[in-house]
Amino acid sequence: MKIVIQRVKNAQVSVQNRCVAKINKGLLLLVGFKHEDIEVIGTTLWDKIIKKIPYLRIFPDKDGKFNLSLVDVDGEILVVSQFTLYGDLKRGRRPSFSIAAHGDVAKKIYERFVKDLESIIPGRVKQGIFGEDMVIDLCNFGPVTLILDSDEM
Repeated sequence: MKIVIQRVKNAQVSVQNRCVAKINKGLLLLVGFKHEDIEVIGTTLWDKIIKKIPYLRIFPDKDGKFNLSLVDVDGEILVVSQFTLYGDLKRGRRPSFSIAAHGDVAKKIYERFVKDLESIIPGRVKQGIFGEDMVIDLCNFGPVTLILDSDEM
């Protein structure tokens, strides 16, 4: 799984010109899954990833140091599925998405991902609509952008 984590002052996702979710201060997570990620659900690796995100110390304290987590600042999370994170650009000009999990599998993983985050910070996890064309508006804070790749953990 790949997760692009962006610290935001606010973010919202719209589908067909209608806002479906928005957050204030927090994290925008763009998440992509590969075929094998279905086997990771419920494992130690899965738990490590789910628990890491709300507690990443990437918010500034009074001295401007990265000492506070999303939990510390009462932030929110906006989760958006993005299979293109597994786009392979090695050959030609058109990306290949053969590594990305197929829709039905990816949706199961995505729904569990959101549910498990919600169990850690109830009421503070919002989401886009899986499989839809979405427009994301955000005000990047920092900017701070990190990439969490399960293959590197």
